[in-house]
Order: sequence, then structure tokens, then C-alpha cells
Amino acid sequence: MGETKRPPAGEPGATGAPAAEPAGGPPESARAEQRGEIPKTRTALVNNGVLAFVVVLILLLVFILENTRSVKISYFGAGFHLPLGVALLLAAIGGALLTGILGTARILQLRRSVRRRR
Repeated sequence: MGETKRPPAGEPGATGAPAAEPAGGPPESARAEQRGEIPKTRTALVNNGVLAFVVVLILLLVFILENTRSVKISYFGAGFHLPLGVALLLAAIGGALLTGILGTARILQLRRSVRRRR
């Protein structure tokens, strides 16, 4: 009495899946638990990113410390001396910033394009 009947699979209105699960099946964490694995979390991904960052930072530090010979840098008429490792690091940072700025501009352009189509 008072039970709600769902239409059989294949009839209009039937989903074929329980309402609690998304159409693609159970989430990744539930599937991992069913297989006896530890599910991947955002914290684990952040931890892996931090570890990779630390390794790269250590490699950069070693590079800078091994390339201490002073070189003359000329930029828009200004001339100064810097260690080679530091000069190359600054050039790499400048390139990364330029790439990031251009990438951000492209992402914003694509977002505007998608909003206009809606």
C-alpha cells in the first residue's frame, strides 16, 4: 500500500538505472572500493603535484648553483652582469609568463564564444 511502482525497463519513463547513480554507473570512488583499491582523491592529486614541484625546484636549484659564471646581459640599453643560471631562469620565467598570458586570453575568448552560442 502506498508503494511507488517504476515502469519496467524499455517503457517510456524508465531509466534502467537506480535514481541515486549517474547514467554512467557508480562514481569512480565506488568502483575503486568495489575492486578493493584505494580511491583517488583531490588531496592525493595535490600531494602528487606538490611533490613534483619540489623535485623540479631542487633540479632548478642544482642547475643555478652549477652555472655561476657571470655573463653580461643587455636589455633595452641597460647592461648588467648576472650568473648564467639566474639569467636562464629569468628567461624561462619570462617565457612561462608570456605563455600563461596568451593561454588565458585564448581561454577567455573561447568562453565568450560559448556564452554567445547559448
